[in-house]
Amino acid sequence: MKEEQNMPQIVEFPERPYVGVRGTITMTTFGLVADRIGEMVGWLADRGHAPAGAPFLRYEAINLPEDRLVVQAGVPVGVPVGGPVEGEGDIFAASLPAGRYATESHHGHPDQLFGVIEALLQWGAEQGLAWDITEKDGTEHWGCRLELFRTDPRAEPDMHNWDTDLQFRIV
Repeated sequence: MKEEQNMPQIVEFPERPYVGVRGTITMTTFGLVADRIGEMVGWLADRGHAPAGAPFLRYEAINLPEDRLVVQAGVPVGVPVGGPVEGEGDIFAASLPAGRYATESHHGHPDQLFGVIEALLQWGAEQGLAWDITEKDGTEHWGCRLELFRTDPRAEPDMHNWDTDLQFRIV
């Protein structure tokens, strides 16, 4: 049975602080960055902070023909009473930019996201949206392109039951 697809939405988001790590990876080495989410959650807990939302991957640069991506793994943080969280080592503190984002939700295995991403990009083209993206030498440089992981893999190990949100910033 084919699952019903939601229609993409356009949502206005404020600036959102987070801690993250960055890496240059290939399509088969995502774990080098993504697997550090748990480490960052623990790092925050050690400092008395809890995540303020779903962890995410932020795509900065994508060059599929050369199989090279610059990706961040991030964990949102609230602004604590003592001020913002400071980075340490290769964990840095930053903020996702405020603005309008095209959003789409996906229920299922992350391997199925490619089709959902293609559909969102196509929908944006049909709506006449301009993405926050520049292209140089075959590489897409995104202002803010996110995959947010709403399912805790410790609570739901079956990846076919995971929920992922896409948020692509609009110019």
